[in-house]
Amino acid sequence: MGFRRTAVSYTLKGILTVLCKIDCADYIEKLSKNKPMLIVMNHINFLEVPALVAYSYPLNVTGVAKTETWNNPLLSFLFNSYNAIPIDRSGAFHDVFAQVRHAIDNGSFVCIFPEGTRSKNGVLKKGKAGIIPLAIDTGAPILPVVHYGGERIWNNMKKFKRTPFCFKAGNPFKINFEGRPDRETREEILSEIMGQMARLLPQEMRGIYSDHTDCECKHLEFI
Repeated sequence: MGFRRTAVSYTLKGILTVLCKIDCADYIEKLSKNKPMLIVMNHINFLEVPALVAYSYPLNVTGVAKTETWNNPLLSFLFNSYNAIPIDRSGAFHDVFAQVRHAIDNGSFVCIFPEGTRSKNGVLKKGKAGIIPLAIDTGAPILPVVHYGGERIWNNMKKFKRTPFCFKAGNPFKINFEGRPDRETREEILSEIMGQMARLLPQEMRGIYSDHTDCECKHLEFI
């Protein structure tokens, strides 16, 4: 698997270098300075996963993806190369939590997309609260990461232009809460997490979290 992961990383990086001008220095610096943890990232299109894993190499980055992803042979090969964790969104998540904890303990950053579905236009959508019990149960810190620029790739490809693509990372934090938060508290925590992502994005891409970038984070403990 080590050779396969290396080969896939270099292949993806070569393809992406032709298609894009990727700026990921800030992201790689933050990743290198921190121990393996959860990554929360915005979800725009197909480009983010290949870029994330290829440009993170040789650091280990994997992620949680819906089980349907493995129905696509190409995506199945790619996700298996990085030991991605399948999640059945209609089932219990206890096994997923255990796999995430195992991946982090064994040196992998694990990426989660709180929006759940792709925005396509890059504007941040309403997040889902699944990241909260995952972070609390595993005890894992969270690193907020965003990317932008890739939403324009199709138009740029038609014009034979390379697409500027930027990754940015914020400051890692832990959720400071014991036990199970009630619904209202979950929404407060979720808004604080999404606000940490929104503040890294250009103003026009912050969506419904435009007013949460400077809010008090009473449930987050920064590391």
